[in-house]
Formats: sequence, C-alpha cells, structure tokens
Amino acid sequence: MSSAVKKTVLALGAMAAALYAGVLLAQDWNPTTALDSMKELPANLGVLPPLQAPADNPQTRSKIKLGRELFFEKDLSGDRSISCATCHDPEKGFSDGRQRAIGFQGKVLARHSPTVLNAAYNTFQFWDGRASSLEEQARGPITSPAEMNLVDEAELVARLDGNPHYKKEFQAVFAENPSLNNVARAIAAYERTLISSRSRFDRYVQGDKKALTPQEKNGLLLFIAKARCSQCHSGPNFTDNKFYNLGVAGDDPGRYAITRLPEDRAAFKTASLRDVALHAPYMHDGSQATLEDVVDYYDTGGPDVPGKSPLMTKLGLTAEEKRDLVAFLKSLTGEGPLPRSYFQPATKK
Repeated sequence: MSSAVKKTVLALGAMAAALYAGVLLAQDWNPTTALDSMKELPANLGVLPPLQAPADNPQTRSKIKLGRELFFEKDLSGDRSISCATCHDPEKGFSDGRQRAIGFQGKVLARHSPTVLNAAYNTFQFWDGRASSLEEQARGPITSPAEMNLVDEAELVARLDGNPHYKKEFQAVFAENPSLNNVARAIAAYERTLISSRSRFDRYVQGDKKALTPQEKNGLLLFIAKARCSQCHSGPNFTDNKFYNLGVAGDDPGRYAITRLPEDRAAFKTASLRDVALHAPYMHDGSQATLEDVVDYYDTGGPDVPGKSPLMTKLGLTAEEKRDLVAFLKSLTGEGPLPRSYFQPATKK
C-alpha cells in the first residue's frame, strides 16, 4: 500500500471516528440526530470563507462592470461570433449544457465546459490545471485558435481601442488603453463575483437543522462515510483541488500534458460540487448525463484501466442510498449574491 493510500485510509478512519463519536453522544442513537449534534463536519465541509482578491487586481465596482461587459463581448473572438458566455451561460449554471464545448466556427472540443461559479476558490483552473489564476484562465480561451481564436493581441487592442465606450472605460478603470492583460484582469474581477452561497446545506451547517430533509441528511452521511465522496470533494468548495484518473474512457492525457509525470496521465481536476445540479452533464468529457449516472459510475468503481486511482473502488450502494445521495447533492444549490439581472449581457453603448 502506497503512502498516499495509507494517508487516505487514515483520514477516512478519522472521519468515521468523528461520525461514530457523534452517534455515541446522540440521545437516541439515530444517525441523523447525531449528525445534527456535530459542531463541525468531517473533511472540513462548511460554508465558503470570504474571498480575497489578489493584491495586484483589487475589486472595484467599475472594474467588475467592465468585466461583465467583456464576458459577454463577442468582439473578443476572431470572427465576432462567440464570447466567454457562449460556454459559460448564466442560464445553464455558467456552463453550456453540452457534452463538450463548442469552439471557433462550431468545432467540437475535447472537454466539457466547466462552470465558473465559485471558480475563484479553485487552486487551479481548467480540467488539467494549466492556469493558476482567473486572470491566466481568462487569457487562454481568447487567444486559443481552437476556442475564441483572437490570437493577435494587436487585433484585440485595435477593436477595443476603436470602440469609444471601451476606450473610455479602460482609461477609467486602469488609467491605460485596452490590452489583453487588462481584459483578463477585468473578466477575472467579474468572475470573482460569481459566488454561490446560502444553499440549504449552508443554512444547515450554520445552525438551521431543518434546512435539510431526513433524506438529504442521510445523503450527507453517505457522502462522508459509505460513498466516500468527501475523500476528494472536501472543504467548503467541495473539492480538494487535486487530480485523479477516474477510469473514464478516452485518450485525453489530462494533467500529464502539463506535468509530464506518469502518475498524472488521464488525471483531471476534482470538480466542485456546489451548484452541481445546475450544470449537467458531468465529468471532463461530459460522458455522464445526470447526477444519477455519476453516482452509478462511482458505485461501480469505474472500469479496470491502467493508472486508475486506487480510491476508485466498488461502493455497494443500494437504490435507496443512491437516491439519498443525489438528494443531498441537490441541496448544494445556492443563491448568487447579486440580482439575476446582473448576470445578463450589458447593453452596448
């Protein structure tokens, strides 16, 4: 047994110990009553902490407003046909509802569009983690020939500089003319407002023990214990920000293309489960259409392929347990901090 697996086993043991300690303290030995009595949940599950913007890109209202406009701006693509919102549609959980993303001139890309909801809390961006900040992530699709295909920064600058509204706004926000760097900084500032909170799960851990139904509480217990979801979907954003080979079919190298480490072959970032019900389908390739499909996949442990994570093993969930687990996942749907109208394309001036 490798040291990594040993650490995981020990961590699971600690979680189970905490859970059973709660059961022993409960007056009626009811697991959900024990869950209600716990002051802290295992795996550091809880509400999202306050978000800190980077020192070199502080949040301002005017920057956020500019970033919102640019997020929906089709002039940022080579043929002026797509924007960031094409793949990250507010009406579809800031994803696109497709199995795989559509890029320049309708080309079907290799991966599913991840949501940008709560992406500001991610240690890495993109399924393979090739960007370490929202600013870096924003630049990538704009200049990618396969995605938005505005490869030439001079063309981007010319388009924005030739628009009196944008020229004025960039001067007001950055005291500079438009540039790719400042486009990315503005879009990142907007994306840092796309925080989902006040889910029923959040209300539950903040003390409203009636915020979750008995079925959802049982799903939470399964999430922590038998289903072992919290091995990887841990912390307030329900991700450990690590990379795993889940045995999903295909020849996508995943994280390996970035690190060239053999253990990263076909490994992809653990997705956050907050608002997971809003942005089907699932997995890096969109191969699982529903949450029920995802639970079924994990229950089997996935196919036996080389390099698959040792954490992927058969779970033995019953049909009722699967329903409870899905019910809990749906309780992670939250509310945005801003009115719905804020997430619509800005009117061009």
